[in-house]
Order: sequence, then C-alpha cells, then structure tokens
Amino acid sequence: MEFTGATISAPFGCRALRGGGPLRTPGWGADGRRRRVSSGPGAEQWRSWKVSCVATEKPEEKAAAAAGLGVDFADEEDYVKGGGGELLYVRMQATKAMDRQSKIASKLLPITAETSVLDLIIIGCGPAGLSLAAESAKKGLTVGLIGPDLPFTNNYGVWEDEFKDLGLESCIEHVWKDTVVYLDRNKPIMIGRAYGRVQRDLLHEELLRRCHEAGVTYLNSKVEQIIESPDGHRIVYCEPDQKILCRLAIVASGAASGKLLEYEVGGPRVCVQTAYGVEVEVEHYPYDPSLMVFMDYRDCFKEKFSNPEEENPTFLYAMAMSSTRIFFEETCLASKDAMPFDLLKKRLMYRLDAMGVRILKVYEEEWSYIPVGGSLPNTDQKNLAFGAAASMVHPATGYSVVRSLSEAPRYASVISDILRNRVHSEQYLPGSSQGPSPSMLAWRTLWPPERKRQRSFFLFGLALIIQLDNEGIQTFFETFFRLPKWMWRGFLGSTLSSVDLMLFALYMFAIAPNKLRMNLVSHLLSDPTGSAMIRTYLTL
Repeated sequence: MEFTGATISAPFGCRALRGGGPLRTPGWGADGRRRRVSSGPGAEQWRSWKVSCVATEKPEEKAAAAAGLGVDFADEEDYVKGGGGELLYVRMQATKAMDRQSKIASKLLPITAETSVLDLIIIGCGPAGLSLAAESAKKGLTVGLIGPDLPFTNNYGVWEDEFKDLGLESCIEHVWKDTVVYLDRNKPIMIGRAYGRVQRDLLHEELLRRCHEAGVTYLNSKVEQIIESPDGHRIVYCEPDQKILCRLAIVASGAASGKLLEYEVGGPRVCVQTAYGVEVEVEHYPYDPSLMVFMDYRDCFKEKFSNPEEENPTFLYAMAMSSTRIFFEETCLASKDAMPFDLLKKRLMYRLDAMGVRILKVYEEEWSYIPVGGSLPNTDQKNLAFGAAASMVHPATGYSVVRSLSEAPRYASVISDILRNRVHSEQYLPGSSQGPSPSMLAWRTLWPPERKRQRSFFLFGLALIIQLDNEGIQTFFETFFRLPKWMWRGFLGSTLSSVDLMLFALYMFAIAPNKLRMNLVSHLLSDPTGSAMIRTYLTL
C-alpha cells in the first residue's frame, strides 16, 4: 500500500498498532481466521485512533503490497482503478460482513465440471453482473455467473423516479421529498426531485431472486484468463484449475479488469472520486431531515487545510434516516490523484465540529472509491464487458448503478439475438462485407458512435472540474442548477443526446459569469479533452 509517511486514521473495528505489528483488516485474527468484530468504539475513541504506515511509491513495492492483499493488476492504470494507494480501505469496504444478504451459492445451482458449453458467462457479481445475468437468462440463454461470493457493501443513493422506472421501488428504504444544494453565501438551491436510499440487502436479494428464477448457475471462483478455443468458443480459466466453456464471455467485475480486457492506448488519464462516509447517531442535526443534502460545498476549511495537496474542493452529502440517525459523507467529486480517505475523514470531522454536530454512536464507516474517465475498452477484442469494466461510469459524476441496471435488458436482448443468429453484421456495421462477428456486434451496441460523442463531452467536463478551486466549483454548480431542469437532469442521468449536450454547453456559456466563461474557453482551447471532443464530434 502506498502512503506519504504520515499517520492515518484507523478504521472502525481495527486496533491501533503497537510495536510495528502487521496491519489487519477488521474481523480477522492473527491466524488469518475470520473473527466476529466486537461492538464499535465510543465516538471520541473512534475519532482519535491512529495507524502508522510506511511510505512507498516504487512499482515493485506497490505490486508486493497488492499481492499481500490477495490482488494483482495488469498495469499501473489497473492498479489505480483497483484502489491505488487506498487499496487497503477499498478491500476492507468490499469484504464487509453483511449478515442479512444471502450467499449466492445458497440460491443458485452450481456450474460443474460436467456442464456443457454455456451460451454466456458473466464474470462479476455486483449489480451490473447480477442484473445482466438475470436478463440474459430470461431470454432463454444458458448463463453462468462467476466471481467471489461477496455482498453489496456500498450505500447507494438514487433519484426515486429512476428506480421506480426500473421496477425496483421496493428496494428503496427511505425517500426524501426533495434535495437541496448549498453553496457559499448563497441561498439553498432546491432541486425539486425526490431522492432515495437503496436498501442494499433488498437490492441484492431482489437481483439474486431474478437470477434464480431465470435459471442462472454460479461458480464461486476468481477468473484468471479467457482464451479462444480452436472451434471459436471461449475458455474461461478459474481458480483452482477449472475451465468453463461458453460462446461469449462478458466481464462485469468492476473497473480494475485489465487482466481480462484490453483498453485503448493513449486515452485520457483515469481520475478518482473518493468519499468517506459514516452513519452515526447525533445529538442534533443542523439540516431539515425531510430534505436530502445532495451537496454542501460551503467552505469551512480555509484555515485548517491550506497545504496544496489538501486544497481540492470537497462537499458534504447527508441522508437523515431519522432526526438523529444520519449518514454523512465527505466527497471529492474527482481528482487526478485520489484524495486519501484519512484526509476526507479529517475534513468531515472538522466540518461536523464547525456545525456543532456531536456524534454519540458510530454504526458504520464507508470508503467509496470510484475511478472515473480513462480509456474505453478496445472494441475489436473478443472478450466483452458491462458496467464499470466497460467504462460505463459517468465520467463527470461517478454514477453507474442505475445506468447498468437500465441497460441490462436491452444489452441482454442484443446478446440473445446475436447468439441465435437473428441479426446480421450489416445491421450494426453499415457497409461491412464480412460475416457476423458476435463480439464486435455486441461492442458496437454498447459503444455506438453516439455514446462515444456523449462520453467525449463528459470527459471534457471532468477535466474542467478537476482544475477548479472551491470558489470556481461553487460558481460552476450555481450556473449548472440554473439550467432548465431537463438539461441538468439529463446530464446527471446520461440521457442527453450529443446534440442536446451541445445545446447544454451553449446555454451554460450564455448564463455563466464572465470568469467561468473565460475558464470554459481556455479549457476548450488548451486541454486535450477539448480537441478530443471536437474530433469525436466531427469524425463519428
């Protein structure tokens, strides 16, 4: 793991290290066996615990640190996508115990060595993988799901209307009638849209139920490689020494999938959205609990965090589950180098102290790490992808779950048609004189020219955001939320066409203050994403 040499705050459930002892994830004993974590520390003790870590930035030491956590990466970009210097926290988040979520192996029939050639194998058991597996099996395909049997551990927030459209409203545990944004010295901005918190246990069980009813089979294993057999089938090699045959393989195992997928060379650099969250009991909540605090960018850090590496803007995101039980999260929307979780925690604690919030009890901590931007997958490769592995995360917001869930039925339908030979190559590749290439047809469906134009616009926005200071980003969002609602809602939801996005840009330029206008023009002319966006719009 990579650190700067400073101490970092210990996670909830860990103990401060003494005498240079090894760092362990919570709930694991010195012998490597799973332990039950005792009840959490008191609020003051939780705030003060520290763990000392030694800095290292050498590639070979990064690899050794990753190997020590049981993970390995294809290259430096894959390492960054997988957690980079925050890898320990990312692994801790992924392996939290969620006792109310069923084990996948207890619900789905197993893939066995005697299994014949499957139509489709999906690698990865997150929301994207489970939803695509269920939708594909509904089409009559024989579908196998492969990946570690891990629960959903992140807290998901969604616009209520979007989740209702997916038929998943029963998985929302709490709804706020409206959302609010705070910017420095300005009145609160009311968004006029209900927001919900997803009950992750219910979402996991619902997607697992759909897989079970559709006949999806499962193997609890890690995939090592995928190769093509002489007869054109895909051979999926799994630990330990297992191989499964299929007609198509889709990787849905998250952004760090470079061992199984090829990505375009020379694309934009991967940026990272990091957020430190904590669900707590408090004496007093300073906001209206009937409103969801979408962003509070008011700056209370000017004197506290003045070093250049600490100056990236962050905002507070808050969900009131009751008048005293609150989920707070301090978020860095995006940065070239991931803002460390220990710094985000310090900022959150400082912000809450400044607001007079006293924590009485800690229920849970969360470490959210979302790679944004970066290169698209190579769409000429035989292996397919979905979700974050397919670069479907919104580059400028980090949103991905709703898009994956909403696109799964259509993508499954296309995969089914391709495998059943109900489409022709010319349908997806105009002017093509070659025979159908199933993987190429699937890639063109997932990333058609229109989607690439939209993504180039979002990448331009991402590159702008990471250059703005706190005052600049406040001005940006004040202008953003003055746009017509259909514009900013469509931007956040990835529903604006490439033409709509040009209208969005012109409208925003027209209403922006002069300083932001100058930033937009300068960014368009000087940043590589500006010229890349222009080329993409003109050539696709």
